[in-house]
Amino acid sequence: MTVRAPALRAVRAVVLDTDGVVTDSAAVHAAAWKEAFDAFLAAGPPGDPARRRPFDPGEDYLRYVDGRSRLDGAASFLASRGLRVPPEEVERVAAEKERLFTRRLREGGVAAYPGTVRLLRVLRRDGVPAAAASASRHAREVLASAGVLEWFGAVVDGVEAARLRLPGKPDPALFLEAARRLGVPPGRCAVVEDALPGVEAGRRGGFGLVVGVDRTAGPGTGEALRRAGAGLVVRDLAELLTGTPAAGGAGAEREARP
Repeated sequence: MTVRAPALRAVRAVVLDTDGVVTDSAAVHAAAWKEAFDAFLAAGPPGDPARRRPFDPGEDYLRYVDGRSRLDGAASFLASRGLRVPPEEVERVAAEKERLFTRRLREGGVAAYPGTVRLLRVLRRDGVPAAAASASRHAREVLASAGVLEWFGAVVDGVEAARLRLPGKPDPALFLEAARRLGVPPGRCAVVEDALPGVEAGRRGGFGLVVGVDRTAGPGTGEALRRAGAGLVVRDLAELLTGTPAAGGAGAEREARP
């Protein structure tokens, strides 16, 4: 029988980030950011070659963009290149990323990670509610596209964050709102995140368990998640189950709705 691993047995609810945790949409976000940033950098005046180096969808995405709102992510990356960009230009880059991501999402859709869906099934069977919390305004659409929206008792996305004026990660407000909607105090909830700002938000919010998801398994990424506040780091959420092998990889299979 598939059961929750010991680390999860004490929690009464689980709050999961969306991109890179529930769905393989982080790659779609990274590709859209690369196209938007590279076009902006290439159009700038000649100068320091380092400032015009193309956006790295791996390292730059994880360090400056992942887990942040669009505006915060755009500003963070451009500042990392030493660029003083007016707010209206930052907004223009963020809006172009939004357009590119929406087009890619509607052309190809996204898949849910099989290991995550297995965990969601066990949580539902055990009466443990789950919420999705994401800075992305597309989180609900992404979850619906992947066929997993119905697994969540609450969804707090970028649209809700803007409506409620919730600050972005690493502030824990997004996760705290998700826990509030589930009716479970943070100390009895687990947060599952793949982004460093999100892991830090879980720690700062006083959540009972913060799980870092290291799908890249790159050099030092797992340790970086631990330093940010993850009490446990896994490569796939199937590792949080006993009797269930870890899934082979992103998009290995598309799970059906419950």
